Amino acid sequence: MVLEPIQCPACQCTNVVKHGKSTEGKQRYKCRNTDCSRSTFIKQYSYRGYLSEVKQQIGDMAVNGSGIRDTARVLKISPTTVIEELKKKIAISNKLIKPF
Repeated sequence: MVLEPIQCPACQCTNVVKHGKSTEGKQRYKCRNTDCSRSTFIKQYSYRGYLSEVKQQIGDMAVNGSGIRDTARVLKISPTTVIEELKKKIAISNKLIKPF
């Protein structure tokens, strides 16, 4: 039996414990790092919209002028996922840019 260390995708910490099962029966994990921005995660998501690489591509495509429907079609995710991710990115950028 080989034990595979699990790392948190947000902070790369290995201080991770099992945290129940998802509705699809996949193992859920919890990061014990108090400074981590992500509390729970699943090792392999079945929906591509949850992957950090896809979220990065959403931002890149928006900067390059791709529309919401085009982005959703190319990445094979829901247009709602694209909109919600862009809303999050706008909210984060608004917090970073403080008015004078």
